[in-house]
Amino acid sequence: MKLTLGFSTCPNDTFIFDAIVNKKINTEGLDFDVIQADVEHLNKMAFDTKIDITKLSYHAFAYVAENYVLLDTGSALGNNNGPLLISKQKIYPDELDDLRIAIPGKYTTANLLLGMAYPNAKNKKEYLFSDIEEAVLSNEADAGLIIHENRFTYEKKGLRKIIDLGEFWENLTKKPIPLGGIVVSRKLPIEIQRTVNRIIRKSLQYAYKNPNSSIEYVRKYAQEMNEKIMYKHIELYVNDYSIKLGKEGKEAIKILYKESEKRGLIKKIKKNIFLQ
Repeated sequence: MKLTLGFSTCPNDTFIFDAIVNKKINTEGLDFDVIQADVEHLNKMAFDTKIDITKLSYHAFAYVAENYVLLDTGSALGNNNGPLLISKQKIYPDELDDLRIAIPGKYTTANLLLGMAYPNAKNKKEYLFSDIEEAVLSNEADAGLIIHENRFTYEKKGLRKIIDLGEFWENLTKKPIPLGGIVVSRKLPIEIQRTVNRIIRKSLQYAYKNPNSSIEYVRKYAQEMNEKIMYKHIELYVNDYSIKLGKEGKEAIKILYKESEKRGLIKKIKKNIFLQ
């Protein structure tokens, strides 16, 4: 069976999926057409149900849970790895409501957390995540919401942190922050869904057991990234929750949706969200 598989070019995703893409593991009769794109592009593909398996922002999943179910493996959760709101000039958090804010996508979890922390900050403009620092430096935006590897580079560019939204979340809930997960179409037979989950876990376990094996594939899509930053990125976003959500990971995801519903940021999810 051939399935479409979407993930980003970020080091955490290429690290996880290298063994699948480059056929280093047994994929149990499944074959994949790979689509690599920015996570907000993948979010929108899922809105149109144009993909079988994909990396997805947890925010976006709230809108597609009718059509997709969340896998137990491949997620980006953790502590001290949340999005940062940054600026060129010193800005205090209570000054945010009237600022022009560059965001990495309406349906990113970063934007959901910004909405939780600053519900009156409405003047937002979407940018590709990698262009946000430049938007702030060029004064197109007063502040920028950065994700991925930009948390390692913004200070060197003379930018400063306004607030760490990961810290905001952890202070609010005492839970790890759910950023993105892997979902599979509910239209696929349950055994295929479980096989996909198993294959992705095997791919990640292979990457851990053979740490040098994925370097070429990861570096291919991180050409402009310092290798030290590349490894920092993987260490930050790939962890035990990526192998298996577990009770703590699932609880964090449930709380994300509960807090978002309570604030009117998303509608109640009626379907069971986790793969059974």
